[in-house]
Amino acid sequence: MTQTTDKDRVLIFDTTLRDGEQSPGATMTHAEKLEIAGLLDEMGVDIIEAGFPIASEGDFKAVSEIAANARNSVICGLARANMGDIDRCWEAVRSARQPRIHTFIGTSPLHRAIPNLTQDEMADRIHETVTHARNLCDNVQWSPMDATRTEWDYLKRVVEIAIKAGASTINIPDTVGYTAPEESADLIRKLIADVPGADEVVFATHCHNDLGMATANSLAAVAGGARQIECTINGLGERAGNTALEEVVMALKVRHDIMPWHTGVDTARIMNISRRVATVSGFPVQFNKAIVGKNAFAHESGIHQDGMLKNPENFEIMRPEDVGLTESNLVMGKHSGRAALRDKLEQLGFEVGDNQLKDLFVRFKELADRKKEVFDDDIIALMRVGEDPENDHLQIVSMKVVCGTGGPAEATVEMEIDGKDASATAHGDGPVDAAFKAIRDLFPNAAHLQLYQVHAVTEGTDAQATVSVRLEEDGMISTGQSANTDTVVASAKAYVNALNRLIMRREKSAPGSDIREISYKDVS
Repeated sequence: MTQTTDKDRVLIFDTTLRDGEQSPGATMTHAEKLEIAGLLDEMGVDIIEAGFPIASEGDFKAVSEIAANARNSVICGLARANMGDIDRCWEAVRSARQPRIHTFIGTSPLHRAIPNLTQDEMADRIHETVTHARNLCDNVQWSPMDATRTEWDYLKRVVEIAIKAGASTINIPDTVGYTAPEESADLIRKLIADVPGADEVVFATHCHNDLGMATANSLAAVAGGARQIECTINGLGERAGNTALEEVVMALKVRHDIMPWHTGVDTARIMNISRRVATVSGFPVQFNKAIVGKNAFAHESGIHQDGMLKNPENFEIMRPEDVGLTESNLVMGKHSGRAALRDKLEQLGFEVGDNQLKDLFVRFKELADRKKEVFDDDIIALMRVGEDPENDHLQIVSMKVVCGTGGPAEATVEMEIDGKDASATAHGDGPVDAAFKAIRDLFPNAAHLQLYQVHAVTEGTDAQATVSVRLEEDGMISTGQSANTDTVVASAKAYVNALNRLIMRREKSAPGSDIREISYKDVS
């Protein structure tokens, strides 16, 4: 069981694969979930919430495989307050070296009204379900959802019930990002002081960023006595997101003078996993995002540049290498060989097999022929948005686009659809619109385009464009990405990638299989 006798150690509980993936459009494939879990395990995350096993067969399999493969982290699954959820969760995590069951129920007046339970009925449910979970697993976490809007007397009552029933971690969620730092610290402090048995368990904090205070609220909770922070990579999560792992970890490291607590996270791995989560989730990191944003260590102002040249500490409170940024940038070109590429990838935090390197080297050479200068970010883009062998229903073979001021754009697209060649020509309001229409002619679908986003990977007119496309069809959401020096080609490939993911989800879906379709009505 991951418990700590070091009063200054803060456990990091990462829920990127559960709460983070619930963010609309952020659904990951099975292989991507396993990869992210492996990276979290390697970087020293204490607890990985791998998913919601009852949500779907796919989620169950992912949690089970993550549990079987984990070397260091506690592997946790989420379960609602009913026996079926808890049994399914235990079945998924039981093969882990260190398994945990995390069960929850909404305790605020608004949330109690959903299953229509009285305070006493809910209290009985909490006792029964936590006891059941504890009989299966000696590491049980319990959460009163919407705790920060729950009446104080009732919150204190149900926390005591959960502790007596065997919960070893009590998580206090700010489910809707409602609280403020002073309240966050005070709530934890009062629970520890007033609830019998509170000194024998770990208190955790789970904050959302609706008012932009998730990181501040989490750190305040630690000051109040919490010793576990629930968070996600890049702050991924529903609505405005969750507490960002990189922010709380680096805040504790940089400001250890006023926050005398520490974590076990290898911070040099932060940038690598941030980039990977951004790619597989389809949620690019904003340029000015703290710690991992593209501009986090960039300096353009003349005063700032002058200060940096004299002493980097003038304008940097942490070193780029502390979060895994390399100092080198322009070192690769069309004359670089496989060994140089492999070495560069290792510098950037990637480990590749021989077959993967062979495929990547071909695409690197193609890029180097089109670009005079190949930057680190170009190589990262190649690595992150390469061809996905799992998604091969649809493939673009060739494209030809005609556009200008003389009339509507025209796109001719040749595709391979389940092994058969087909082509179509379409007109549209611009080259991207024409290309998308040609693809829809070749593969008719009712998917609604929710997001189309383009950003340049590096500078210059020959820069690679990374395109993100989010599609929705019958409640299912998928995101695709691609990178190319031709924005229209990148756009078309991203659209096809999203369609492929939608096809996969459609094939695997079953009634009630999506986590967002599960409601309190299912609690029994």
